[in-house]
Amino acid sequence: MTKEIALDGKVALITGASSGLGNRFAKTLAQAGAKVVLASRRTERLKELRAEIEAEGGQAHVVALDVTDTTSIAACVAHAETEAGAIDILINNSGVSTTQKLLEVTPEDYDFILDTNTRGAFFVAQEVAKRMILRAKGAQTRNEPARQARIINIASVAGLRVLAQIGVYCMSKAAVIQMTKAQALEWGKFNINVNAICPGYISTEINQEHFNSEAGKKLVQLLPRKRVGKPEDLDGIILLLAHDSSQFMNGAVIAVDDGMSVT
Repeated sequence: MTKEIALDGKVALITGASSGLGNRFAKTLAQAGAKVVLASRRTERLKELRAEIEAEGGQAHVVALDVTDTTSIAACVAHAETEAGAIDILINNSGVSTTQKLLEVTPEDYDFILDTNTRGAFFVAQEVAKRMILRAKGAQTRNEPARQARIINIASVAGLRVLAQIGVYCMSKAAVIQMTKAQALEWGKFNINVNAICPGYISTEINQEHFNSEAGKKLVQLLPRKRVGKPEDLDGIILLLAHDSSQFMNGAVIAVDDGMSVT
């Protein structure tokens, strides 16, 4: 991938970076020149990703993070800034799901999904935003322009339309969409742009087996162009929203789903 969009000098924190889309986001931002901070509970996986990024000439740091624990969130963000410098870009990506009918959802299932996808995403963004806002206020007192900052919340097409047997996941991602708009409204005056990406069905190591199954193949046939996406299909939008050239985009909710949300 070439560096049409350069992020040199930027520091990006990516949650849920140990696998799936988070792994790809980290590689993409590092290839564009950003110093990336890789965060998740599975730090051994993160160390492997760091080695890959560094082998390609990028800069990466590893921090432990459990988004369901606010103490862990605060420690992660503090560690990230100590290791890499002030965070310019947050990719708020951690997410989980279960597959079941609504009548089968237990309180434990509900809390498992909402604690990570909604509560966790909110408090990660809040902790990062606190530091971004302090820097912006400091710049204002010195009559300097505030450094551009970016928060990119990873929602889902499931937050735009209801999908069968993942109703609670749909609820959690719909909340992330409203959260994005609220954050954009409150934090925009501090030069923080908050936007959300709503991916459609993307094939990763987590779900590839399902898409190769009979049920998965039937699902693919119901999609607008009868195909699922690849993680690299999100490269362009993640780079655009991370870059200073997107300074007029705030509160946007962008579906990257091959037309699924309009069918």
